[in-house]
Amino acid sequence: MKKMTFIATIVLIALIALPLAAAGRSEQKEGYTFGYIAFDMQDEWNMYSAEAFKYAGELAGINTIILDANNDLERSVAAMEDLIQKQVDGISVFPISPDQVATLIRMGNDAGIPVTVENLPPPADAGDYVSTVACLYGDIGYGAIEFINNTYDDPKVFFCAGAKGGGVYETYQEGIDRALIDFPNVKIVGLEHGDWQTEKSMDVTQNFIQTGTEFNVIFANNDLQAKGCYNALIEAGMEHIPIISTGGSPGGLQMMVDGIQAANITAPVSIQGVQTFKNLYQYVVKGNRNLPKFTPLPVVPATLAEMDKVITWEDPKMALAFIGGLDN
Repeated sequence: MKKMTFIATIVLIALIALPLAAAGRSEQKEGYTFGYIAFDMQDEWNMYSAEAFKYAGELAGINTIILDANNDLERSVAAMEDLIQKQVDGISVFPISPDQVATLIRMGNDAGIPVTVENLPPPADAGDYVSTVACLYGDIGYGAIEFINNTYDDPKVFFCAGAKGGGVYETYQEGIDRALIDFPNVKIVGLEHGDWQTEKSMDVTQNFIQTGTEFNVIFANNDLQAKGCYNALIEAGMEHIPIISTGGSPGGLQMMVDGIQAANITAPVSIQGVQTFKNLYQYVVKGNRNLPKFTPLPVVPATLAEMDKVITWEDPKMALAFIGGLDN
């Protein structure tokens, strides 16, 4: 009988100790941790978005782990596996492709970790995700053609496009195609892919110039490409030809100041970064389940005279104020 009483006492002590141990573990947790899988931190757009995400995390007191896939599918999967193993509380993905982001979302679903997406809406069968924040790239493409139509007489445009296959260029092209119907005065006389890069954009622009095709405007798919296009124009003695770019990067805005770009169809990626963080923060920390599934970035066409309208990429504080902070 005494033996049974002793055993019962031990069991009772153990039962009392369990919640105390659990409480102890809870107290030892150093807040929340969010993971961020970058497409490629060498890409200026992605880099500024990641920095804005990290800035918002610092304000909220949340640790952020940023892993760079370097535009490599296998590395992105390895990054997801790493974050899952670290048991992070939430993950943001900057996609390489629709199929890739669908794979990462399903991995997050299987691990029970909420996933949010930026820059590109996932495909319909991707699985469960918190939200997407992205440019309506079709609207930027449309806006570029509309600006060219309203600004130049008889515009003959060389389009130095981004890379095929990721979904971003393709969405730009859809908007451009719509605009060409509405503004038939604009003619695309050449299209080459500079793959978002300065050097390749210079090469393809030089190749196009050598065809002898007449053109009087360049539409560059981003600011890095605009720089490459301008370098090619300089070498050919054609720097008088105006360049319209997109994005509104710090370098792009400076190129407007320097007279290299005539205009920029700006989109503040700083807003993308802080809004992506806010969505994950609201879902994971605040328990908000009524978040919008898609949030578009504002698109602001700007010339040098209109630069005061632009929310810059390098000012996440300004971007956070634009979206009303993290708690609203």
